[in-house]
Amino acid sequence: MQTLTANDAKRYFGELLLSAQYEPVNVSKNSKNTVVVMSMKDFEELEAMKLEYLKHCCESAKKDLHSGAAVDGETFLNAL
Repeated sequence: MQTLTANDAKRYFGELLLSAQYEPVNVSKNSKNTVVVMSMKDFEELEAMKLEYLKHCCESAKKDLHSGAAVDGETFLNAL
């Protein structure tokens, strides 16, 4: 993944946009990774994967509830 400083990202913004179409670009400020710039296509795919994962977790929780494999919150916290 390409990394640019915030100043370089500002100075070469057009090139940053072009590069982000091919791979995510890390932008750092004060030597710390701050943001990642990515294409809209990559962002939409990432959001779709997150939604699918959330659906999977909900379905799994429903199955646990129906099979009696769930515990109440107090039991869960006491087990921690």
